[in-house]
Amino acid sequence: MVVRGDSAVGEQGSDGGRETAKATKKASVEKKPTARASRAASEEKSAPAKKAAAGKAAAPAGGAAAKKAPDKKAPEKPDKKPPGKAPGNKAPAKKATARKTAVKKTIARKTTAKTTAKATAKATAKATAAASAPAVDRAAALVKKAPPAKKPLVAPKKATAAVKAAAVKTVVNPAQDESRTALVRRARRINRELAEVFPYAHPELDFDNPFQLVVATVLSAQTTDLRVNQTTPALFAKYPTPEDLAAANPEEVEEILRPCGFFRAKTRSVMGLSRVLVQEFGGEVPGRLEDLVKLPGVGRKTAFVVLGNAFGRPGITVDTHFQRLVRRWRWTGETDPDKIEAAVGALFPKSDWTDLSHHVIWHGRRICHARKPACGACPIAPLCPAYGEGETDPEKARKLLKYEKGGLPGQRLKPPQAYLDAGGRPAAPLGAG
Repeated sequence: MVVRGDSAVGEQGSDGGRETAKATKKASVEKKPTARASRAASEEKSAPAKKAAAGKAAAPAGGAAAKKAPDKKAPEKPDKKPPGKAPGNKAPAKKATARKTAVKKTIARKTTAKTTAKATAKATAKATAAASAPAVDRAAALVKKAPPAKKPLVAPKKATAAVKAAAVKTVVNPAQDESRTALVRRARRINRELAEVFPYAHPELDFDNPFQLVVATVLSAQTTDLRVNQTTPALFAKYPTPEDLAAANPEEVEEILRPCGFFRAKTRSVMGLSRVLVQEFGGEVPGRLEDLVKLPGVGRKTAFVVLGNAFGRPGITVDTHFQRLVRRWRWTGETDPDKIEAAVGALFPKSDWTDLSHHVIWHGRRICHARKPACGACPIAPLCPAYGEGETDPEKARKLLKYEKGGLPGQRLKPPQAYLDAGGRPAAPLGAG
């Protein structure tokens, strides 16, 4: 009997031939997948040749080849292959393509990042250059346009009534942190200088007695002393005493006071104070501050004018000129009249208060104007911290002087003789040119 080598019977070993049979079966199972793989590979290689042949063959032959092709591809059994895997070399190709795409994206991202970084750096550099350029330009402009060294400011020597040209002095402005002692010395020196310039300073209201002075001072509110001096002669000619004015017809008084402005309010004030003088003080003007301020229309300023010029009692008159000059000279920074009075009064002995008021007011009206002070003709320029705010050229500054300093009439119709002796001229009456 002939025994096949691949039979399950085979040669038996010590275990009765069982192991040999198992080995035989295992070998046969392992050989089967290898055969199938070989057939598939051969078919894949021959497929292009068969397709080419099929394209050249005639129509019947092509139909037969088309019928035979499915039979040869049937053993591939694609449904038994693991899911997700493409046949042949397609999966490795896709992976390679994916890797290339990923590499390209990474390179693109890096390139974009570099480009963005460069653009940002350029923009930042431009912005920094643009920001620093104006400063550099300004600095260069300042260097180029730097003004030449200023000549030391000079002020004319003490002025006279005619303010003649004289030798000049170098101006030394006071320090910002001026001590109290230095301030007192400077303020008193200013007053002494002004006393030499205005030795004839006096109240610029015409009056013959305390009653006329108190009425004229009340009328001077919101108008000039000149206008008051032109109005009061007619008023006092018709109503010379408090009793006469208290009993006057208001309409007639209003008509007389019309040129002064606010004539209705001022009529009520002067008639009211006349009645109080008659009823409470026997028709006489009191000589005490506390009594004067009780009169209608009379405040501290008016009271000090009356006390200082009608009774010889010292007082500081804080009018608009006085306020702005003491601030310009840095005597005080206060704006309230009562506080200004207290601050300035502390710098001077009480005996100087009345004349000080005249000196400051006269200087403010003639030389140290509010808008355009005549700095070039100012006798106290070396002591003034505001020197240079106005015209510093001496010739141009002289044209800004007023009243007797500018060769013009004053404000009083009947000025003192000392004023006339110094070259002053009386004012013209109302309506006389």
